[in-house]
Amino acid sequence: MIKDIIYKFTSAYRGDFNVSAYRFNKGEKSCCIVGALRGNEIQQLYICSKLIKALGELEKQCKISYDHEISVIPCVNPFSVNIGSRFWCNDNRDINRDFPGNIFGEPTQRIAAELLNAVSGYQYGIQFASFYVPGDFVPHVRMMETGKENTSLANLFGLPYVILRKPRSFDEATLNYNWQMNNTSAFSVYTNETENIDDKSAEVAVASVLRFLSRMGIIKYQCHGGYMATTLEEDALMPVRSSMGGFYRSIKKPGDEVTQGEIMAEILHPYENTVLEEIKAPCGGIVFFAHSSPLVSESEVLYKLIKRLRN
Repeated sequence: MIKDIIYKFTSAYRGDFNVSAYRFNKGEKSCCIVGALRGNEIQQLYICSKLIKALGELEKQCKISYDHEISVIPCVNPFSVNIGSRFWCNDNRDINRDFPGNIFGEPTQRIAAELLNAVSGYQYGIQFASFYVPGDFVPHVRMMETGKENTSLANLFGLPYVILRKPRSFDEATLNYNWQMNNTSAFSVYTNETENIDDKSAEVAVASVLRFLSRMGIIKYQCHGGYMATTLEEDALMPVRSSMGGFYRSIKKPGDEVTQGEIMAEILHPYENTVLEEIKAPCGGIVFFAHSSPLVSESEVLYKLIKRLRN
């Protein structure tokens, strides 16, 4: 294992800003794995730390295939992690909305440009990502529909679902989109939690990456089969929204089955603790995403459902 610093700059008020990469084996640039792009992505950072440990053990046992290099970049935004800020600590810019970056631009643009340069040239790219709304998912792989996506490869992670997303204008400034434009097969892996550590889903994520690397012949690793993934268009997921704001009491969790009309959550009056609204399932299906913040606003997405064909 070799630890490199792929980008560095000095700060007048704190220690140097360093983005580190851990490289395993030498040879063809086979796979690059990226963790926390945002300062609150603690689960994503934790998953990368577990992967670095697992890959280090495999390298010691000579179980990384000859002429294959694997790189792991656990954290791209250590300054924001240190102060618990999701976005860049000075101006609240989002690094994952600044790709392909600009080496002469704002700090987040420079970081994005240097990161994209460092991760380009790899055959496969894996990002542990978080959603823009606080909440938890059924573990899944997400891909942009750029014309270069490959759902057959996404199935090799062995996670329950593969989600295809039609890019919107702001998606064109993300790592996943620009990775694909640079001819890397890029995948975003989502699990439970962002700001807290969930060991169970972290193990699922680590196992899915090792399974993928094994099936691509990059490592020699005995893995369980996982799931035969169901591929879904993101637009096919049914959003369930609140009609008013207040305290949010969740009843259903990701992976739970619901029937039409079943109560999924309650919205409580923030001063009087009375039930303002019962959130009911508009159809039968499986909970794919569940909001996790204790407060909700009017018209906020609380759940996303995988609809059954028949209720």
